[in-house]
Amino acid sequence: MRIGVTYDLRDDYRALGFSEEDTAEFDVEETIAAICEALVSLGHAPVRIGNVRALTAALAGGARWDCVFNICEGLKGVAREAQVPALLEAFDIPYVFSDPLTLALALDKAMAKRVVRDAGVAVANFALIETPKDIARVKLPFPLFLKPNSEGSGKGVDARSRVENEAELDRVAHDLFRRFRQPVLVEEYLPGREFTVGIVGTGAEARVLGVAEIVPGEKFVGHGYGLENKEQWEDKLSLHRATGAEAEAAAAVALEAWRALRCRDGGRCDVRQGADGKPRFIEVNPLAGIRPGYSDLCFIAGFEGLAYRDLIGGFLESFLRRHPELRVTEAAL
Repeated sequence: MRIGVTYDLRDDYRALGFSEEDTAEFDVEETIAAICEALVSLGHAPVRIGNVRALTAALAGGARWDCVFNICEGLKGVAREAQVPALLEAFDIPYVFSDPLTLALALDKAMAKRVVRDAGVAVANFALIETPKDIARVKLPFPLFLKPNSEGSGKGVDARSRVENEAELDRVAHDLFRRFRQPVLVEEYLPGREFTVGIVGTGAEARVLGVAEIVPGEKFVGHGYGLENKEQWEDKLSLHRATGAEAEAAAAVALEAWRALRCRDGGRCDVRQGADGKPRFIEVNPLAGIRPGYSDLCFIAGFEGLAYRDLIGGFLESFLRRHPELRVTEAAL
């Protein structure tokens, strides 16, 4: 198949003056090269497209592909991750990974929690502060954990995210409003083990690829898997293959949430234990990072003996199950 590849390259946005934090969710050249190499090794012809503006220009110029491998995170708006798949649907071009509804829903953490909770999946008690006036209405017991409602890559999560009293709640919430200009998610703090669960597939065919535990080290910042811990993880934490009953319980929660949110083809789901030792859904990442030797999902695949090529192949296989008509194109190559 001739497969377009859509992505946001960090260097492109840095050249326009955006900061490290602004571009934290975006990819590096190594990731795009690895994806394209994997697609070639699987017998396909990758075509680099780039971000949503590059895609728009290409479509307007008449460019078409059999399908698109989409990892665009987008830059502006709560539905930024949905922009590329929505545009592709308008032009009737199939794509790998989740659809616009799921991507927009997953990025809005509070809305995702409501849907998951309604499906019977355990979540931490939470509240959403939509304006500074809502801070005084939060009635959850301390300690609490605060973060921006619609950011990824741990943005806005740091040493101040866990708050112990009303004064800290007020101060941190106001700071997050100032920095991110969006609602603030307030959650019951979960003191237990933190897991990230890799998932491949769609719907009833989705399966757990593997489970990893995030183990804080001496230089771990704060009490959450925030941006600094993610970006400079080597001296702050370790990621271990997790097995046993507690890891299996976390995997079950993750898979239920994945299906409830109708995620497709592959990604990650984060789960953390409460004081009672039971796992709670934190959030899902339907466009999980897939940078070799760096991203959690790649480490999980490695723990399970899966090469990078086979990880990408698993995503494509799930996609082709949804689009069997493309197997004819694939067989013709």
